[in-house]
Amino acid sequence: MSLHRRAAMAILVADRGDDLLVVPGLGSTTYDLAAAGDDDRNFYLWGAMGGAAMIGLGLALAQPERPVAVITGDGEMLMGMGALATIGIQRPGNLAIVVFDNGVYGETGMQPSHTQSGVDLVTVAGGCGIGRCLDVRDAAGLADLAGRLKTFTETLFARVLIEASEPPRVLPERDGVVLKDRFRASIGVKA
Repeated sequence: MSLHRRAAMAILVADRGDDLLVVPGLGSTTYDLAAAGDDDRNFYLWGAMGGAAMIGLGLALAQPERPVAVITGDGEMLMGMGALATIGIQRPGNLAIVVFDNGVYGETGMQPSHTQSGVDLVTVAGGCGIGRCLDVRDAAGLADLAGRLKTFTETLFARVLIEASEPPRVLPERDGVVLKDRFRASIGVKA
């Protein structure tokens, strides 16, 4: 059984507190995060396929006192897999990488992704040196992950098995300058 992605996102960001910065990946996770409630501390990426994990790493290193959660899809993580090696070397204690794995490339027509053919992102993350790796497959595991996102102190990787679905898109702001300026203001960085 897989989790519903929109509900999973809502659970992960519910009661996120004042500090958690969230970087969704391109496409579905962006729509799901916007549907869960737009927030100035969400840094939406438009047209940056494969870059969410590295942007999250940069934020975690630049803002070491703030927790950063990258929530992306299996397609983007497969495209930016080298990011896991760099994250595994840097190991910032305030960075969590959460991958919604539905086994398809949803943005380009639901073609099977490599995770359907045996690529195990949890094993890859562990092999890259990320010490805390979770494989979330049910509501209990999701609740555990949501709790960890409020208290983690070491680099965290979690694969969340979700159903392949296409709920209606909820589009957040698309203007990159507006997104950058509101995000910077939310973390106290002057423009």
